[in-house]
Amino acid sequence: MAFNQYLQYIAWVLLPVSLITFAAGFVHLVAPQSIGSGIPEMKTILRGVALKEFLTLRTLIAKVVGVTATLGSGLPLGKEGPFVHIASITATLLTKVITSFKGIYENESRNTEMLAAACAVGVASCFGAPIGGVLFSIEVTTVYFAVRNYWRGFFSAVCSATVFRLLAVWFNKAETVKAFFPTHFTMEYPFDPQELTVFALLGVVCGIIGAGYVWAHRQYVLFMRQSKSMNSFLQKNRFLYPSLITFLTLTITFPLGTGKYIAGELNVHDQLTGLFSNFTWTKNEFTIEEAEMMNHWRTENTNVFICLSAYIAYNFVFSIIASTIPIPSGSFIPVFKTGAAFGRIVGELMHLWFPSGVRHGKFITPIIPGGYAVVGAAAFAGAVTHSISVSVIAFEMTGQIT
Repeated sequence: MAFNQYLQYIAWVLLPVSLITFAAGFVHLVAPQSIGSGIPEMKTILRGVALKEFLTLRTLIAKVVGVTATLGSGLPLGKEGPFVHIASITATLLTKVITSFKGIYENESRNTEMLAAACAVGVASCFGAPIGGVLFSIEVTTVYFAVRNYWRGFFSAVCSATVFRLLAVWFNKAETVKAFFPTHFTMEYPFDPQELTVFALLGVVCGIIGAGYVWAHRQYVLFMRQSKSMNSFLQKNRFLYPSLITFLTLTITFPLGTGKYIAGELNVHDQLTGLFSNFTWTKNEFTIEEAEMMNHWRTENTNVFICLSAYIAYNFVFSIIASTIPIPSGSFIPVFKTGAAFGRIVGELMHLWFPSGVRHGKFITPIIPGGYAVVGAAAFAGAVTHSISVSVIAFEMTGQIT
């Protein structure tokens, strides 16, 4: 198989198609309530609306199995929403299993407080971001947030984030407890005040593109819902749509084909690690480690700007299309990656325009393209999700607090 490109392509496509087909069938049979993100439904529940079968054991099983298959498929989909849903179901089931708590959580307000803390746990266990998780729970509740829930949510989020990172150490995925996507930007030369204008413009542009993303997603979903003939056809052929979308997506990401232009061979963690890397991609000489990374972000015929633009276009379009597959999935990571790639382009352009850095008085501050990638990721994700907590989550995910 190592020397047969066609067999490699079949193997590359066959496993994800099988996983998504299995996930679509499993969640449909076990608990259709597990389809999608789960965050919109959690917002509805926190506002006092009762949704049947949404916080049950069957839904939990379907959600866990479905999101596992989704993440293993390699589709441009995330896990934040499903993790929030899973944490909320787990919290609800604990109140029923532990008999000493039954009387307490019969009170509706107590139950709402518990679910708000569960939202924080979901984000913390997803990215190891307890502070961002608490802020996210505040934004989810929206209508009101009881001050007494601060310490409850924070305590729960810290516990889940700690266990999440310790599991990585225990299973030899990490040497010690550290950030999810650690960055190492030097603090000897902080960002120049003149760069703040560029960061502000980057945020504005990401906001506009984010609005376009939401609009495009809405139009695609409306098209899928309003087309009666398509709905009738897809209901009769339930597995056809997930299989076709997965087949098309994995065909594009095939590393020996068009995937070489969009870092198709890398997983999500390696993609973001590369985008946040602390060296300039447009320089002429690289270390062995840097050159190995750059092999995924440029080809013999294309430079980094073309590959990054193709990467943005792929994530923008196919994250919208893939989100309509009836499986458990989220959208945070795809938009986070899209913003990171756009920020990286801006950072590399800044370095080309100011190769020696930005002069401020007697000092010259070097341009750090990876910093622009982090800013772009937070800005675009915040624009799409309409949440401020994304910026804090970005701090905690990268470990670059200062």
